[in-house]
Amino acid sequence: MSIQREKKDQLYFVCMEGAILAGIIKEKARVVAMDFRGHGKSSSENDLDLSVETMCNDVLAVIKTMFGDSPPAIVLVGHSMGGSVAVHVAAKRALPSLAGLVVVDVVEGTAMASLIHMQKILSNRMQHFPSIEKAIEWSVKAGSLRNVDSARVSIPSTLTYDDSKKCYTYRAKLEQTEQYWKSWYEGLSEKFLSCPVPKLLLLAGTDRLDRTLTIGQMQGKFQMVVVRHTGHAIQEDVPDEFSNLILNFISRNRIGPHGVEVSIKFQSRYRDFVNRSSSNLQTDTGEKDHLQFLLQLRNEVGMTSKDVVPNIAVALE
Repeated sequence: MSIQREKKDQLYFVCMEGAILAGIIKEKARVVAMDFRGHGKSSSENDLDLSVETMCNDVLAVIKTMFGDSPPAIVLVGHSMGGSVAVHVAAKRALPSLAGLVVVDVVEGTAMASLIHMQKILSNRMQHFPSIEKAIEWSVKAGSLRNVDSARVSIPSTLTYDDSKKCYTYRAKLEQTEQYWKSWYEGLSEKFLSCPVPKLLLLAGTDRLDRTLTIGQMQGKFQMVVVRHTGHAIQEDVPDEFSNLILNFISRNRIGPHGVEVSIKFQSRYRDFVNRSSSNLQTDTGEKDHLQFLLQLRNEVGMTSKDVVPNIAVALE
């Protein structure tokens, strides 16, 4: 992957999922499409280690490799399990230039309730395909994806050819990773609400909103949009609409070069603060100190309330 490191004024989307949407968003921002271990063309020493900690470290390692110690403004975007990883990465406060968080159709309450059915769901899906085209056809007919064009881009990388069986099978062995499932979603709503950046939650239906997020949404702690007439994979089913929602989000919150850039001075000072206070950030006192520091730093570098974290003004001013 070739990275033009001199373009520091650009906004980067680190996407945990998606295909066609990247071609649309890249007109306004650069896109880094994460290839999780065991899922796509990447490989690791243990492709079955899908613990949330390991996946978070993988995401941070990619960003570190690409940008070193001075990353540009970054918006994390994740769908389903990828949404969980995006939230956990954001909650770590390890990215000083994190400018936004977009989570797609994953809510703690619904996800936790669904886990008891997951093995049955995985076992009931078609396991072997004579060709990639048949796998694409099946995914659309079964309803996991509703957009044929998106399926043609997304499905091939999820499959691998089994020489012994002379057919294509799923690359990700999710049924063997059950030990990690609970950790993906437990406490997710509180972590999402605690992330001190503009947040967007995209849902395929209002019934997916749990009590914690309902209260948070009523308090204005995040923006929520229900994208109707889609399935679980919103970004695949309606990539044009999804991309417009993302671009409206960065415009509304003035993120990146099409809004307000997170300054290098802010990044440096914030990074130093996180390094000094990482052990205390998860406490109530640490959270308040964190917001107070952001307010002070915002004023010192000459930014307005919504240049860095829009919700800070609501929380403390």
